[in-house]
Amino acid sequence: MELIAPAGNLAALKAAVLAGADAVYLGLKNATNARNFAGLNFTEADIAQGVAFARQHGCQVLFAINTFAQPGRAQAWRAAVDAACRLGADALILADPGVLAYARQRYPQQRLHLSVQGSATHADAIELMREQFGIQRVVLPRVLTVADIARLIEKTPVEVEVFGFGSLCVMAEGRCLLSSFATGDSPNNRGVCSPAHAVRWQQRDGQMEARLNGLLIDRYAPDEPAAYPTLCKGRFSVEGRRDHALEEPTSLNALSLLPRLAAIGVRAIKIEGRQRSPAYVAQVVATLRAALDAAQAAPARYQPHPDWQHTLARHAEGSQTTQGAFERPWK
Repeated sequence: MELIAPAGNLAALKAAVLAGADAVYLGLKNATNARNFAGLNFTEADIAQGVAFARQHGCQVLFAINTFAQPGRAQAWRAAVDAACRLGADALILADPGVLAYARQRYPQQRLHLSVQGSATHADAIELMREQFGIQRVVLPRVLTVADIARLIEKTPVEVEVFGFGSLCVMAEGRCLLSSFATGDSPNNRGVCSPAHAVRWQQRDGQMEARLNGLLIDRYAPDEPAAYPTLCKGRFSVEGRRDHALEEPTSLNALSLLPRLAAIGVRAIKIEGRQRSPAYVAQVVATLRAALDAAQAAPARYQPHPDWQHTLARHAEGSQTTQGAFERPWK
């Protein structure tokens, strides 16, 4: 299985490449990708440097253009496709059918991947995208069990990529109605979750308050670590109890499932986190690289090393990990 790493900037790209990623994924500094945070992403000059560096080390570069074009602004998404192809993308990660159609018609030889934002969870949906746009890989939403994925792979010739590590989202793969309600922006239309312009940190009564567009999301004690404020992971008072009302910060961790995922035919494992630091990228990629190599060398004897789990736990959101939907005992 290939290891696909996040690259939020040039330093993270280099860290991922040197740590052993088979491919990195990145986006431009605009709303065409689902991590449009201030200070993140690439200029075209950065991409040219990044592609050259990756090529030197035998690593591929995938371009995420995985938000949905807004009415009257589709040219920005077409321009992103043009830039990605001009700069040497090994594949485009797309979600919007209109953008997929443009890429297929304008660049018929370009490899296309269906983004997780495309929310294709069954073989019929994937086959439609293959017939219409010639996609060669689908990134599956994080709602399927291993058994679900195995049945799907048997029914499609399209390569399957799944997430192996990173923060989970309560919304359907970034289509955040909460963020849109609170700020007018959301990951699928502006490429941003909790946009920075709406975030405020305030000291009050000895505590740190996190607000989003004026809405109180959380309140932290002086020594308590503070997470980036999102509505879904805030703490609220419900029936007299203050807690995470919707979702507690947690990261998916599929480390123990790698041999099973390889055996059913999963083609690639993806790490979430283009908003994270180069240090996160380096350590998580190196850990997954070691685990994948061990799983490939001796799948029957494979066991996650305690040091790997310890490293990933340090980078887990809220210091908590789960296997998410991959393993559902109640299903």
